[in-house]
Amino acid sequence: MDEVEFLRGRVYGADHEDAGPRPERVYAHLVGGPLDGLLLDVTDLSQRELREVALTTEIGRYGPGGRALYALRESDGSRLDWRGDAPGVP
Repeated sequence: MDEVEFLRGRVYGADHEDAGPRPERVYAHLVGGPLDGLLLDVTDLSQRELREVALTTEIGRYGPGGRALYALRESDGSRLDWRGDAPGVP
């Protein structure tokens, strides 16, 4: 996959009207799970913060308020692999 094809995805958490990636930002590709294929803006996140991220989603195992867990792929820092779902914080 070339960079142009990679940047055609939609960005997690972005406004539906403007969900495409922005050239001045850095993104990681979400792989697997309920958010598969979306891009995550990681511009301001450290490698430590990317070890595991919990992203709110309505379409995971726990429904509205649940979280999809993703972890940085060690062999490819531009991808986050799905690790499972978790209930939301009460």
